[in-house]
Amino acid sequence: MNASETVKERTPIIRVDDVSKWFGSVVAVSEVSFDVYPGITGLLGPNGAGKTTLLRMITGLAEVSQGEISVLGGHPRSDPDLYRRIGVMVEHEGSYDFMSGRRFVELTARLHEVDDAAAAATRSIARVNLSDAADRPIRTYSRGMRQRIRLAATFVHEPELLILDEPLNGADPRQRVEFQELLLALADEGRTILISSHVLEEVELLASRVLLVVNGKLAAEGDFHAIRQALDDRPYQVRISCDRPRALAAGLIGLDSVDSVQLDDGTLIVLSSNVGALQAALPRSAAELDVRLTGVEPLDDSLESVFSYLVES
Repeated sequence: MNASETVKERTPIIRVDDVSKWFGSVVAVSEVSFDVYPGITGLLGPNGAGKTTLLRMITGLAEVSQGEISVLGGHPRSDPDLYRRIGVMVEHEGSYDFMSGRRFVELTARLHEVDDAAAAATRSIARVNLSDAADRPIRTYSRGMRQRIRLAATFVHEPELLILDEPLNGADPRQRVEFQELLLALADEGRTILISSHVLEEVELLASRVLLVVNGKLAAEGDFHAIRQALDDRPYQVRISCDRPRALAAGLIGLDSVDSVQLDDGTLIVLSSNVGALQAALPRSAAELDVRLTGVEPLDDSLESVFSYLVES
């Protein structure tokens, strides 16, 4: 590999540099910087974290309030030719229910000035396994089928870059597997794919690199497995209700799986770095201490709390 090939490989397809976006006094995105390279990158975060606002700025659908974004070496707000090199699938449905799937995908191909729109639509529809339903009205499609026909329209013009906002919404388990296999195949063809999701497991199956966003800020970025390990190693809070909380607290504090125990209005708040071991030990400890358990409730197993933990640490 020569020096020019090395430089080309490491040139970012998307560059976000110190970008902020505010709506009046509300800050939706705050001083975010990252680069996206060929392959699949996951934009991960809870609902309301700022993912969609970031994608709208990257695609040129919204202006930045501060900072700069470049896509494929150009500026999405001022370079219309970029749109022939980009495929965008927004989160909310954007299709014409009265059209057949084939007409919808052909229309998109014509808008992108594809030479043979009909042939391109046929190829794209076949790749999402909807050839048998291509001539049915979209209003007869299931939610998962609608997502697939929208994906077919997104890459009908063979774009270099795909930007997908929550593309697996509404897909059943089988459709999710097919969707994932297709995205991996598209990435293997040399495309760059930026996929947004609030579901950790979806991103784990697709992306080798992730960008974690929470409260409009970049919480972490890099190799998925390293970040996943950070998530798995985080301490968890568990609320335990029982008839003798002080006795149970004394028994739990000596367990290896328990970091701390706090009494809170008649219940216990247990901090544990190994929730699996705590779950196994808790019934045994309660029986040995003659304590009757009445409730066990995780307090911070949501994505919001997971990402907040990363920000705080």
